[in-house]
Amino acid sequence: MAIEIFRRKEQKYLITKEQYKNLINLISPYMRPDKFGQNGKYTVTSLYFESNDHKIYFETKNKLKYRQKLRLRVYNDTDITGTAFFEIKQKHKKVVNKRRMLLSLQEAYRYIEMKEDCLDNYETSNKQVLREIDYFRNLYQLKPEMIVSYGRHALHGITDADLRITFDFNLRCRNNDLSLENGTYGSHFIDQNLIVLEVKVNDSVPLWLTRILQELDCEQRSASKFCTSLEVLKDHTITNNSVKENVLIGGNI
Repeated sequence: MAIEIFRRKEQKYLITKEQYKNLINLISPYMRPDKFGQNGKYTVTSLYFESNDHKIYFETKNKLKYRQKLRLRVYNDTDITGTAFFEIKQKHKKVVNKRRMLLSLQEAYRYIEMKEDCLDNYETSNKQVLREIDYFRNLYQLKPEMIVSYGRHALHGITDADLRITFDFNLRCRNNDLSLENGTYGSHFIDQNLIVLEVKVNDSVPLWLTRILQELDCEQRSASKFCTSLEVLKDHTITNNSVKENVLIGGNI
């Protein structure tokens, strides 16, 4: 059964394809591919929600100590009957909490369109998480905003089950077609030569990994997929006087 509620710390990096290749070679004695996908590789497609006044964007952009997002996610190609994950991602400082439930994509759309007045009438794996999602959605007046998709290469620690490393590449976004079953197409919102690296742990990053990251000059850098893709799709209409993420085509690390 998929984990529905979990807590961890995350460190983000923007690395080049060359750094990625070298990193894979150096960490291979310590890591194994994720059991999901082909050799730990699969696609991630997420429908993100936002309010008309962009509360989620500005909470993230202004790095509030406590902030959260709502998204509906599928893995690899799927159809309307496939499994989807509806989740709230909450972040307090550097600690991430995720609360999610499983349901069919068709059932998720029924909920988004509020086909039923009673939440108990939706078929999900966790009714309590659905109630939390519904409260958050109504409090912020959230609606479907955009789809973000990318390829992912995921690894787990061989002896440290709590260590997880993911590499995300070919990052794209769209807001003209919000149907997840229609695939991963869209506009690139991060330089195609860059890869988003995330190191996920329960407590601290192992010393051996810290040394490898330093050896390859991998520097920590925030790269919000949500903010960057929304800036691309909304252009100047959302940022006002704020500074855009410098991770677009032609951007430098």
